[in-house]
Amino acid sequence: MSFRVNESQQISIFDSFLNLTERERKALEKSWAHIFSEDIFPVIDEKRFSVLYSEKGSRPNTPVNVIVGALIIKELFDYSDDELVENLMLDLHLQYALHTTSFSEQPLSDKTLSRFRKRCYDYERLYNQDLYHDCVKDLSQSIQRIMKINGRVRRMDSMMIESNIRKLSRVELLYTCVARLAVAVNKQDKTIIPEALRHYIDPNDFNQVMYHQRSTQTEDRLAVILADADTLIEICYPEFSSLTEYDLLVRCLSEQTIMENGKRRLRTRKDGGLSSHSLQNPSDPDATFREKAGKEHRGYAANLEESVSPEGSVITDYQYDQNIRGDSSFLKEHLKQMPHSEDEILLVTDGAYYGDDNIKQASAKNVQLITTSLTGVETPDILAEFEFSDDGKEVLRCPAGHKPKACCYRVKRDQCHISFPASCCENCPLKEKCKPHFHKRTASLDISLKGRNRARLQRVMKESKQKDYARFRNGVETVPSNLRKNYHLEKLPRGKQRGKFFFGAKIAALNFRKLFNYRKGLSKYAQNPVFA
Repeated sequence: MSFRVNESQQISIFDSFLNLTERERKALEKSWAHIFSEDIFPVIDEKRFSVLYSEKGSRPNTPVNVIVGALIIKELFDYSDDELVENLMLDLHLQYALHTTSFSEQPLSDKTLSRFRKRCYDYERLYNQDLYHDCVKDLSQSIQRIMKINGRVRRMDSMMIESNIRKLSRVELLYTCVARLAVAVNKQDKTIIPEALRHYIDPNDFNQVMYHQRSTQTEDRLAVILADADTLIEICYPEFSSLTEYDLLVRCLSEQTIMENGKRRLRTRKDGGLSSHSLQNPSDPDATFREKAGKEHRGYAANLEESVSPEGSVITDYQYDQNIRGDSSFLKEHLKQMPHSEDEILLVTDGAYYGDDNIKQASAKNVQLITTSLTGVETPDILAEFEFSDDGKEVLRCPAGHKPKACCYRVKRDQCHISFPASCCENCPLKEKCKPHFHKRTASLDISLKGRNRARLQRVMKESKQKDYARFRNGVETVPSNLRKNYHLEKLPRGKQRGKFFFGAKIAALNFRKLFNYRKGLSKYAQNPVFA
């Protein structure tokens, strides 16, 4: 299939729009479809996706701007692929929004969207470039310009996204991996699975093994499953070792079990415990485990940047990854990809994004990073008074103005070990705050530049302006709740890559709603001193 730019952008003499009555035309122009048609569809860059198609002359592709626009509308109204194709044939709103009112036959078929998504997936795997993310980001910038948001004031937050998988116990996980491999092999060769393992092929066997036996039989049940797993692996190697189910069973055994005295047993805490990367469910091998705020999460995390002005807000960038990734890591990647700004950008975040390295990296891009809170235990306030060298490897003076007798920088701890004459600290009025360790002749203290900077930041957070930043940042909390409530994140397909694609479409749909509210005069924000 070769790439061709969509030439059918203007109304033709055969356009169905011309057959509408004046009343029908006015109603259509007041609807969401008119705003989508005027502000979203024309700015979709088709040529970005030309790399997904053949350069040789062949059957032309379905217009890319129609596909990308349809993917946004799909999330806007929570359509399935089939519902979207059907509604495009019958609903003039969709045809008007996607500029297909002049088409004799609507261009989308039942496989158009899935094939386009697969092309995007394959291209990203080969070239590590997410074309759809770039497209959504460009659309966000276009909406930002229309809404007159200059992008100088931004806020950031992350959210946990649960994978649509069942929570499995360790025994259930092992059984499921064995059963999936047995079923996959049996489909290819019905004679390869021995009679002793054929019960795994029965779909009712899971309930029989897991729930219809006494709990006292758990150890025996586990021993049988582990023995069956080893037997099945021997049977499948090497003929069926290329199967995904084979790889998942091998992975599960390596993560969950240990060979000891020729026998396989479950891994315990004494063996190092389980990694957060370990397989949670074979239905979604990419999902990871994380415990946050006392809750268990299995799935992914998303990071959102929102540009704000009194006229409204728009999500200007997003990231999507496994949930074991922290907010600070998301920020580092975001700043790395961010171009240097001529005008200073104010980026307001919570304490999870704080870090000396992040502040330096942000400053290099002309970004002022403001954190409204800090995680962990509060740092003693007295540390803010210590003076360091520029590289942070030497303490110049203590809060009382004394120069250390000796200073040793410890690389592994990234700390300075300083010492003073014991008499100097014994008579110091600040010794109860510094709390040095007294020895025979000296008094010592371990301190780092990061600790000093954290203490100074704690002081800044007590200022009145910091409260304005905190109120401003709290507004970004509505974005995750909006996405969960109105865009059904629980329906995201399994897998990191597929989930990221659908998440991007939901971000584009949310941004369009923001644009629609702006056009209707419904998106004004309360004045905040941060905008001044």
